[in-house]
Order: sequence, then C-alpha cells, then structure tokens
Amino acid sequence: MLSIIEQIKQGKLWDFHGGIHPAENKALSSKQPIKAAGIPHELVLPLKQHIGSRGDIIVNIGDHVLKGQPLTQGDIAMCVPIHAPSSGTITAIEQRTTAHPSGLTDLCIVIATDNQDTWCQTKQYPDYQDRDPAELIEAIRLAGIAGLGGAGFPTARKLQGGLGNVDILIINAAECEPYITADDRLLQDYADEVIEGVRILRHIIAPKLTLIGIEDNKPEAIKALEACVSEDDNIIIRVIPTKYPSGSSKQLVKLLTGREVPSQARSTSIGVIMQNIGTAFAIKRAIVNGEPLIERVVTLTGEAFKQRGNVFALLGTPIAYLLEKFGYQADKKYPRVIIGGSLMGFTLPHANVPITKITNCILTPKRKELPLHTYEMACIRCSACADVCPSSLLPQQLQWYAKDKDYDKCEEYNLSDCIECGACAYVCPSEIPLVQYYRQAKAEIWERKQDEMSAERARQRFEAKQQRMERDKADRENRFAKAATDRRQNMAASGGDDAVAAAIARVKAKQAAAATTPTIKPAVAAAIAKAKAKQAASTSEANVEPDNSEMAALRKQRKLQAREQKAAKHAELMQQQQADTDQPSAQNTDKKDAVAAAVARAKARKAAQQAPMAIDAEPVTKVNTDAAVDPKKAAVAAAVARAKARKAAQQAPTTIDAEPVAAEPVTEVNTDAAVDPKKAAVAAAVARAKARKAAQQAQVSIETQAPVNDTTTKAAPAAEVNTDVVIDPKKAAVAAAVARAKARKAAQQAQVSIETQAPVNDATTNAAPAAEVNTDVVIDPKKAAVAAAVARAKARKAAQQAQVSIETQAPVNDATTDAAPAAEVNTDVVIDPKKAAVAAAVARAKARKAAQQANKAQSNIEEE
Repeated sequence: MLSIIEQIKQGKLWDFHGGIHPAENKALSSKQPIKAAGIPHELVLPLKQHIGSRGDIIVNIGDHVLKGQPLTQGDIAMCVPIHAPSSGTITAIEQRTTAHPSGLTDLCIVIATDNQDTWCQTKQYPDYQDRDPAELIEAIRLAGIAGLGGAGFPTARKLQGGLGNVDILIINAAECEPYITADDRLLQDYADEVIEGVRILRHIIAPKLTLIGIEDNKPEAIKALEACVSEDDNIIIRVIPTKYPSGSSKQLVKLLTGREVPSQARSTSIGVIMQNIGTAFAIKRAIVNGEPLIERVVTLTGEAFKQRGNVFALLGTPIAYLLEKFGYQADKKYPRVIIGGSLMGFTLPHANVPITKITNCILTPKRKELPLHTYEMACIRCSACADVCPSSLLPQQLQWYAKDKDYDKCEEYNLSDCIECGACAYVCPSEIPLVQYYRQAKAEIWERKQDEMSAERARQRFEAKQQRMERDKADRENRFAKAATDRRQNMAASGGDDAVAAAIARVKAKQAAAATTPTIKPAVAAAIAKAKAKQAASTSEANVEPDNSEMAALRKQRKLQAREQKAAKHAELMQQQQADTDQPSAQNTDKKDAVAAAVARAKARKAAQQAPMAIDAEPVTKVNTDAAVDPKKAAVAAAVARAKARKAAQQAPTTIDAEPVAAEPVTEVNTDAAVDPKKAAVAAAVARAKARKAAQQAQVSIETQAPVNDTTTKAAPAAEVNTDVVIDPKKAAVAAAVARAKARKAAQQAQVSIETQAPVNDATTNAAPAAEVNTDVVIDPKKAAVAAAVARAKARKAAQQAQVSIETQAPVNDATTDAAPAAEVNTDVVIDPKKAAVAAAVARAKARKAAQQANKAQSNIEEE
C-alpha cells in the first residue's frame, strides 16, 4: 500500500463535504499589476492585529519615529510587535474604531507622517541557509509577522510548534472567496519572492514534502509559479478544482492529503503545517531584506470603485484615504463598504477604519451587484445548509440553540468547528443570517470560558495562599516548641527551674489560697465603713427639719410691699373716680359702695378661679398673717364671710345704671366716641348669651360649693389693671364684650335682689376693701354654721330668680351699661362683627374653664 506522500506525488486528490460555487467576480481586480497606495497624512495602528495578546508600548506621544521602528514589544510567543509603516511623529495613543465585525474601539497609536519615509536600521539574513532555525523564528517574530490569510495567527508560534512534528508543508494559494485577488496578483507579480519565502520555511521546518495548493481559475499565477520552482526545491504545485471554501485550512488539508484535522485541533496534530502566500512573501522580506511587516496587498474591488485593482497599502492607512484616492462613488440609496469578500466579509460602521495585517480586500458593491438581505423568515427544514456545510455540521440546529442562548448545546454540536464560511447562509431560502448567530454564540462562549479561567486561577491562588499560611504556622509552632525544649534543657543543665513552670505554680498557689481562706482586704473594709457612715449621716440629716426662717421673713416682707402698693393704687383710683363723677349723690353713697364691693368680690372670685397659680406671685386678696387662726374657727369665719358677700350682692340697688360704682375699672371707657348701633346690637346679643350661660354655671356651682376659708383674706381692689400699657384693638374689643356681659349680669342680679330683699345694714356693706375679716374676733362655731346654711339658701334663691329674670328681660340699654365701670369699654376702637363673634367664642370657652376650675378648687377646700 502506497503511503500518503507517494499518493500525493502520483497526483491523487481528495474531496471534502459540501461546498458551493458562487459567482467569482475576480476579473474586476485581477487585470492590473499591484501598485503602491501612497503615504497618507495619518496612520492609525491598532496594538492588537493578531490572535494573542498585544505588546507593551515603548514610545510616547511626541516622539519622532522612523520607518520600520518597533512601537511595541513582547516576550511571549503569542505576542508580535507592530512597527512604524513610515517616518513621522506620534500624535496620540487613544481608542479608535478597528476593523472588527463588532465595530468596537481599541487602543491605537496615531502617527502623523512627514512624507520622508526614512528607514531605521534593520538586520538582514541573506545567508539564512547557514542560520539556526530558532534564530530565524525569532527574527520572524520580531518582524511582527502573523498569518496574512485572514486568521492572524502568529507565524513564529506556528513554526515553533511544528518543529520536528510535521512532514508536509502546504502553501495555501487557493484564494477561493469571490472578489479577492490579492494572492493571485502577488503570485503573478512576485512569484520569485514567494518561492524564496517558501525555501526559508522549508529550511526552518525541514518537511518531507512541500505542496502549493492553487485553484484552477488562476492560470497566470500557476504559470508564474512553475517558472520559479525547480526540481531541487522539492516543491509540488497542486492545482485543485475551484470550489468554495477550498481555501480554508482544514478543507485544503483534506483535499491535498486526505487527512482530517480533529475537532478543536490544529493541522500540526496530524503532521501538516500550512502557510499563506502572503505570509511567505512577508517572511522573505523580513529575513532577506530586513523589512518588518509594515504593508500588505489589498484588493480594491466593487462597481463603486473607478480604479479597481490591488495595492500595497501601509498598515494603519485609513480606508477613507483609499476610497478617496481610487475614485469611490457610493451608491445613492445603500452605500456599503465591506472588509473581506462577499461571503465572509463584514460591513464597516464608517470609513475611518485602518488597514490591519488581516485586511485583504475592500469591497464596495452597488445595490444591484450585491443585493441586500431581506427580512429573515422561519426555517423550513430544507437541510440545504447541512448539505453545503464543509465541516459536516448541522447549521439549523446550531442556529436554534444559539438563538435560545443554549450555549452548552452549541458546544455539544461542535460550534467551534464552524469556519464561518457563509455557505449555509448563501443557500438558505429563508435568508437567515446564520453566520451572525454563530459569531455571537462564539463570543459568548469565549467570554464564559475566560470567566471560568479567571475563577480557576483565583481558586488556585487562594489554595496556594492557604497552604503557605499553614506551612508558616507549622514552622512557627515548630520553632516555638524547639525554643521551649532548648530552654528547658538549658535550665536543667544549669540546675535551675523552668521560669514559666515556676510562674504557673505561683499563680496556682495564690488561687488555691484565695479559694480556701476568703478574707476581706483592708482597703475594701475601709470603703464599706465610709459608705455606711455617709448613709447614717444622710439619714440623720433627713430627719432634721430645715430652717426656713429667712425665706419666711422675705416672703412676709414681699407681701407687705405688695399690700402697700395695691392700697396706694386703690386710693388713687378712688380719687379719680370721684373727680370724674358728674352728679354725686350722698344718699346713695353707701349703696354704691356696697355694689362696688359686690362687683369687686365677684371679680376677685373669678380671677382666683381662672388664675389660682398667680395668687402666690402677686396676690389679689391680702391675708392678715399677724394672728394665729384655729383651722376650725377659720372655716367657720370663711363660711360667715361668704354668706355676707352673697347677701350684699343680692341687696345691691338698681341705681347702678344711673351712677357709676366707685370700683376699680378693668378697662377705661372713652365716652366721647359714639358706638355704631348695629355693632352694639351684635355685641349686646353676644353678651346676653354669655350672661345666660354664666348664670346657669353659677347656679350649679353655688349648689355644690363647700365653705371657703374667706376669713383669712382681705378683698383687694378687684382685677387691678395697669392702664399704662398700650391696648391692642382686637384685645380691647374682646375685653369690651366680656365687660358688657359682666355688667348686664351684675345689674340683673342687683335688680332682682332689691325687689325681694330688705335694706342691708350699711355698716356691713361699707367695707373697703370688701368683706374684710378681722381674724382677732372669736367666732362661735354653732352660730357660724347656722349663718353659713342661711347664706347658702339665700344664694340659691337669688340665682334662680336671676335666671328667670334674664330669660324674660328685654335688651339692656347700651348707654346705661356703658356707664358701669365694671365693664368699661374703649369705644374709640371700632368693633368688627367677625371679631366680636370670635370674642364671644373665646368668652364661652373661658367660662367653661372657670367653672371647671371652681369645681376643682371647691373639692380641694372640702378635703382640707
């Protein structure tokens, strides 16, 4: 049986599953030789133009660089540097859009060219046949060469992995995708340099057989290759049938050798290594000429280009520069710029995207030339995609799982083996963009794997840290144990005891002694004794009554001063009242005094009920504290005084309306100004309502009232008011309404009591201040009790008669009530009806509160 190499030499070819035959459209750009694209004014160089990690930047902004000068560096095999395609100044290192289907940005170095195109110093290897393969591989890596067929795999890494492992070298010249003619023109114009690059690869790898696979649709390139290859080169040119995607790595290996590359593996695993035509040309330039990879052949094709063909474009050249230079005329309705061919290419978001190491074609089709995809329709399960898949996959199943984001199923169905050739989408009658689903799913799977790898690395680091900490702990314990052993040995050798053991023994002895004989320390005993002494001293001091004699003397002095001031004020007010009286009447003086006393007592009681707490600060009633009063006698005297006060109020004459009472006015009345009749009527109605309610509350209070200790009080002038204070108009209006109500009530009670009562003894009512009690007189308890009972009965009768009289009485003349000093009103202030209503509500609330306070005060007195 012949070996694979012998079968290949005999011209045998194999075939792969699937494949399609689309329109080639290669004649648009393959007629003209390759020419230079020129030097643009700006070059944009992405740091990552290959598979692997990007290098470290070794230049700064503002640096002037020469052509071929390295801009990045890296020490690992999967990292290749980039070089300056032309001389100029670095203007920026920033994010720019790169040639990628995602349209995302990446870090780029921007060079402003100076059009001098000055080369830097380079290193050539014209005698490469005498060099070590490892040295040549390193030179290829430093030249920045990556696979120019489209994958971008670092060439040095691929060659290093194939050393000693491969026996067949394949040069891929198929270039199967429509529109692209870069390799075809390169073979036609630079076949000798390509073959020289193949010889360098043969020297490095030393394969048993070298094959150049080329499709039969490139006759000129085939002739150029045959003219450059000799029998000594041991290079076989194998022409294969035109079929897409025969230019793919796995498919071309199957065509030429009959071997199948395993899933998720490279061709080197089956003894085959493959390089592209463009890669061989770049290796020749790097080794022989010392030129790094700074330019590549790019096909400019499509009906939108006026000048179609292939050009040597510097890496980093903006595509917009090429479009402008070679006469691009965009389609009016659907302008498109595609990087790559019509099946595997992708549309750019804009034209300011640079040329990179894997850019082999710029396609600008018109709308009729390359129709746009219409709306995606549902899969009809025709199996056309599975029939043309060169990797023998199930595209419809993969599309369903990718759309459902079931990435585990995608991996189970070998999504990673998809070469994204686009044959399935090309034949799909539902126009489903299958390749787009596969690309998105691959990106998601790759990201998940990266996360898993990061988590695994983190776990390994954590475990390594834990192990290191445990080792450190064990070492530390061993050191301590060894030190303790050495110390004990030294102590034993010197005849002494172990210091630690001795200390522990002493502590244990102290604890045992404390547990057996608990004793109280002297300091603790002294503290307990002092605490007991302080407690006994505080107890004895608490039993001693405090000496309040000084405070009592000061309080007595303040009371005397207050009584003197009030007496002086009362005398002044009495003189003013007598001077203001126009018609004095001598015969009614006693009666007027009685009425004034009654009014004063009423005001005093009300003031005491409404402000009981204010009596201590500024007493209204003066107390004679000179004589010591027996509690029982004081109670009897209070009852007698209360009965006399009620009787004096009931017997007051009705002449109050004609003449003013010589009592202290609450608020002075200015009678010069006339009162509005309407407002006066409203105020009178409000006052009558208040009078009725006050009479009812007074009746309830009199029936339930207990004796009050009135014998120790002297009625000071009722509710003295400081008239020097400026009165607020609103407050004056409220005060006027309250005063009128009090005046009507007093007049009604006085009228009723005059009709039913006999004349009162003037000596009884002529007391000023009203109802002064001499506490020096001894009062008989029995007589006092009888007098109190009689007084309460008369008070109840007077209240009932006052209520009947109020209900049937006609409105009182405002002019009459205004004359009563008990309710003096300043008529200069105009009374607003709304304010009067508010004042009435306030008065009602105060009346309720006064009744409640009176009840509480009465209950307190009864308990005493």
